[in-house]
Amino acid sequence: MIAKTAAGRALRPRDAATLIIVDRAGAEPKVLMGRRHAGHAFMPGKFVFPGGRVEPEDRRMAAAGALDPYVEEKLNARVPRPSSGFARAIALAAIRETFEETGIAVGVGDYGAPEHAPPGVWTRFAEAGVYPTLDGIDFLARAITPPGRVKRFDARFLVVDAKAIARRVDGVVHDEAELIELVWTPLARARDLDLPNITRLALDDLTAALESGLDRRRPRPFYRELRGKRLREQL
Repeated sequence: MIAKTAAGRALRPRDAATLIIVDRAGAEPKVLMGRRHAGHAFMPGKFVFPGGRVEPEDRRMAAAGALDPYVEEKLNARVPRPSSGFARAIALAAIRETFEETGIAVGVGDYGAPEHAPPGVWTRFAEAGVYPTLDGIDFLARAITPPGRVKRFDARFLVVDAKAIARRVDGVVHDEAELIELVWTPLARARDLDLPNITRLALDDLTAALESGLDRRRPRPFYRELRGKRLREQL
């Protein structure tokens, strides 16, 4: 049965962002992944990268640094209303969702706490004494959830080095939380986990991007389904 709105239309994808944190300090890169609670309707029990939908507060949060111009350009490719604010909100949503789901604050901790943070998760982020920073964020891939799912997202997979982690708040991941387990897994063995298909594709894209040196001018893959045909295009 295809998921539809109350008016009978197929669900419209919501803008969303997910953050892949890569630790390249050792002999082989590792990525941070979390296992979703089995009670979730969307991807229950799967290992995923932290992330979620973009919220209005993400446009109002202060940040240190700016997105790389090439990253901003690619984030704005093939969207209805491209703008610097849109690309910035995507990146900040990925940072906020990562903090909310894992307790990890990506940013800088030597500027003091941001003033006048939006209410909710951003206020808790500011209380950790961290400014989110955007200049280290890269854009890996974009994927739109196919029609018929219980939830649909127009998701951007972003990448940041683990060196950008400024703080860790304990107690966020537990048996009743959205993510019940966190693992740092070697990139070469991440595919052994129970993963959604799109996460497997993102891991392949990440491997290729790392091998090419993360050139920010590179094309980005764009996954979507059109009239029942799955497409891999480029941005």
